[in-house]
Amino acid sequence: MRTVVGVLRGGPSGEYEVSLKSGASVLEHLDRDKYEPRDIFISRDGEWHVHGVAMDPEKALKGVDVAFNAMHGEYGEDGRVQRQLDALGVPYTGSNAFSSSIAFNKQHTKEAVQKLGVKVAHGLVLEPAKEGEIDALARRLFRSFPHPAIIKPVSSGSSVGTHVAHNYHALEHALARAAAVSPRILIEEFIPGREATVGVVDDFRNERTYALMPVEIVPPPHQPFFNYEAKYSGETTERVPGNFTDKEKGELEQIAKTVHEGLNLSHYSRSDFIISKRGIYFLEVNTLPGLTSESLLPKALKAVGSSLSAFLDHVISLARAPRKA
Repeated sequence: MRTVVGVLRGGPSGEYEVSLKSGASVLEHLDRDKYEPRDIFISRDGEWHVHGVAMDPEKALKGVDVAFNAMHGEYGEDGRVQRQLDALGVPYTGSNAFSSSIAFNKQHTKEAVQKLGVKVAHGLVLEPAKEGEIDALARRLFRSFPHPAIIKPVSSGSSVGTHVAHNYHALEHALARAAAVSPRILIEEFIPGREATVGVVDDFRNERTYALMPVEIVPPPHQPFFNYEAKYSGETTERVPGNFTDKEKGELEQIAKTVHEGLNLSHYSRSDFIISKRGIYFLEVNTLPGLTSESLLPKALKAVGSSLSAFLDHVISLARAPRKA
């Protein structure tokens, strides 16, 4: 008898379109000899659908052996859908509700990772400015915080709402854009350097925590960093393997594993870094990285001789086993 896999995709987040593509990729690459896929679409307003019919989550998941969570961003990656699945007793891929909620909050993640001895950028969390107060906030920050600075929502993924500010007007614009995405804003020093990302998979190739080959990311010339537009414009260059020294490669892999284990993440994750003259800085972790044909994790899997189908099979097996403490 085949295992029924409910693939959750869509959801009420700014990463809705990417989530649809990740879910479609999962549906396409599931081994039909072993699995019976069920496409569970969640609309932008949070309504669950199976075969185009709206229904409550309990009905949508009836008969599902395991849920493959292919959602990104709010709801899918911040612990909320995980709590629903826990309440319904449905095993699911990815990290548990608590770890997901911590990792989705960039400031909480930074604080936890810094305690693990990992370098992070200096930054401040800003409480939401009321309407009409962005200008005053921008003036205060431009006088008191070193520039250039990077402004990002405290809670979001795929660099949604993230901008670099070199001057006052850019800072004011970036604050307004970030405030539209998240009620709290994080401003950090902008650290120039090469961007890298490392995927981690649990219990893979006889290692409890296995780091995939680091990927070097080269944004297009007009983009200062790997932002949302660069990620999905098709202009960004990913180098697998990247142009890293053996020392850099080893450090990137070790830090990615440290972050994954230290935050008690499950099954898989992907951490992003800046390699600067001052060392390697952790940027953020993705508990449910993209699984589209353009996404970085599938490219890293291919580089180590694995495939997306084999990865999905492995992760589903992990999801059906008892969760680690």
